[in-house]
Amino acid sequence: MKDHNVYARYHRQLILDDFGIDSQRKLLQAKVLIIGAGGLGCPILLYMTAAGVGQIGVADNGLVELSNLHRQVIYTMEDIGKPKVDCCKSMLNAINPDVTIRTYPYLLDNSNLLDLIAGYDLIIDGTDNFQAKYMINDACALMAKPLVYGAVSRYEGQVAVFMGGINYRDIFPHPPQETEVLNCSEAGVLGILPGIIGNLMANECIKLLTGVGEVLTGSLLTYDARRNTFFTIAVTPTALGKKLLPKNRATFETMDYHYLCNKEVWTTAEIGKEAFVSLLEQEEVDVVDIREIGEQPNLTAIAHLRIPLSTLAGKLSMIKRDTVVFVCQSGKRSLQAVKQWEEVIGQNNKKVYSLKGGIHTLL
Repeated sequence: MKDHNVYARYHRQLILDDFGIDSQRKLLQAKVLIIGAGGLGCPILLYMTAAGVGQIGVADNGLVELSNLHRQVIYTMEDIGKPKVDCCKSMLNAINPDVTIRTYPYLLDNSNLLDLIAGYDLIIDGTDNFQAKYMINDACALMAKPLVYGAVSRYEGQVAVFMGGINYRDIFPHPPQETEVLNCSEAGVLGILPGIIGNLMANECIKLLTGVGEVLTGSLLTYDARRNTFFTIAVTPTALGKKLLPKNRATFETMDYHYLCNKEVWTTAEIGKEAFVSLLEQEEVDVVDIREIGEQPNLTAIAHLRIPLSTLAGKLSMIKRDTVVFVCQSGKRSLQAVKQWEEVIGQNNKKVYSLKGGIHTLL
């Protein structure tokens, strides 16, 4: 791009104190990989492209769905069913054709992640699951790549920068059990929240690349959208956080991140939609919705008990029939309900199931 075009496009940030043409050239020469083109990834991609980051990689193997549109602001109704990375590239090229957009429409795992991030200066984690977050963190720590981290749930979000010997495991050494922390499809998320957190992440990226301002290294920032409050906690390297990192490429490539993030899931009898419907036709069944009060959508077409998982242990006596099916949003918490049942009641000659896939399979 010619200098006069650079000046015209980026004039408003070029005239900032401590920014200028040198900082803009650093952005134009930078290579940034954004993993996840969802609620966090969309605002990051928009603003990094507009800011003039020279090369942007976007990795996501998903397709656009209707439920994405309330928070994933790159996509339109016409994009439903299309690969996210293709839609991103089209939109971003229209915003700033001088930025090179590289797309990776495949699942990243520990067999291909190290080679991918090797070609980038900075990595941004816009994923929404613990398996990906621990894997990306470990890869960046191993390759000494700066990592901008973000996460959202319900009304709260987090931002941090991991580099200089500090990594995600210094805050969260071990993954939670799969059923301990709900993802956005289960807990919900305010649509604007990923936009706020995503823009904060993009801001950290620009500061890192240009050297302008103070970066969130050594701090975890948390934002509460309901109260419009921010607070930070200090993060320092820990012996445990370092110990849990893979020591070399071979160790990283043999780590089972799926197992690490799912090893405590209770394996028990699950029942699919068709078998569940057939069971309702043949037997008297206590269907127990164990979601918290207020979670949507409502289970209106099927007679059921509403006993939140948080109160279930004290209310198991409400369940009278010999066949029981626990239902939740995605089928994860209902597995926990079965576990609670067997710990408190035992087998007791009852048939107890978890509805596989949760309530969304019934819609």
